[in-house]
Amino acid sequence: MSLPPERQRRRTTQSATIRDVAARAGVSPMTVSRVINRETTVKEETRALVEKAITDLNYAPNPAARSLAGSAPFRIGLLYDNPSTGYLSEFLVGALDESSRTGAQVVIEKCAEPELAGATLTRLLRTGVDGLILPPPLCESPQVLAEVKASGAAAVGVAPGMTSSDMATIRIDNEAAAYELTQHLLALGHKRFGFIKGHPNQTVSQQRLDGFMTALKAAGIPLENVRVEQGYFTYRSGLEAAERLLASDIRPTAIFACNDDMAAAAAGLAHRLGLDVPGDVSIVGFDDTSIAANIWPPLTTVHQPIAAMARAAVDLVLEEIRRKRDGTGEPRQLMHPHTLIVRDSTGPAPKG
Repeated sequence: MSLPPERQRRRTTQSATIRDVAARAGVSPMTVSRVINRETTVKEETRALVEKAITDLNYAPNPAARSLAGSAPFRIGLLYDNPSTGYLSEFLVGALDESSRTGAQVVIEKCAEPELAGATLTRLLRTGVDGLILPPPLCESPQVLAEVKASGAAAVGVAPGMTSSDMATIRIDNEAAAYELTQHLLALGHKRFGFIKGHPNQTVSQQRLDGFMTALKAAGIPLENVRVEQGYFTYRSGLEAAERLLASDIRPTAIFACNDDMAAAAAGLAHRLGLDVPGDVSIVGFDDTSIAANIWPPLTTVHQPIAAMARAAVDLVLEEIRRKRDGTGEPRQLMHPHTLIVRDSTGPAPKG
């Protein structure tokens, strides 16, 4: 008895091999392997044909088979030390999703003390990792970067403030994003502002302040109408900074916090003080992590595509591993787009 067409199709796609993909795309199995391994020698039109065949056949590379064939999956070390659990969660999900798709293995290691970076990296390299992904703040830690350079390992920095001649980077334009977010507040009629800075160990903290101040200067807002308080990208530091801002005799009508955790803390404090958000004070964050949509009111923020940047980092570090091995080219510097997300935490400036 023959199987129904749908079950026949399902069984066929489940048992698809690299040779099936090659036949469907009209290329050799070696070319399919190069596409799967993200090698840069494949023409774009050929890559598109192979990727379509992979999708049509629902083909997934088998890491075990690749290892038996002498092409073991790459091992990627991911070092982290981020005070925002929302940021870190999205980053890890993106990296693990892409590593699963590519067949790469990700080894995750915490590096909370920069002075211990050497020991951490040595431990990772001894496990046989081929490359490293460095999310913030490690992507800008002088100790970590010195150790990475000394090791000669392929590395990708995610969300640094600047490009690098020593490693590939993926980032957004923080200054432009902050400028756009501040323009949104200005368009609502706000003239008194509070700003909660991010940790001074990250260049993006200053870049976001620069974008904010540039927008205010262009709008003719006098400096005496602006108060800047130090934060550290944590909920607690945002709470303490917001207490200083909202306790002033001339309270700001809008607060720009350098990430969503600190903005959420400012909103929570405003509620505790009996202030309406956004009726009495508008509050904005940055990153668009899960907390931004899950507090009340949900936060107006800048969407930094954290998961997409993590996925791109996996692909880019695989490219860097091959580039280092072949000794060709320069590390690539990628810029991802940001998006202004307007929600209910911002509204017209209160009268008076």
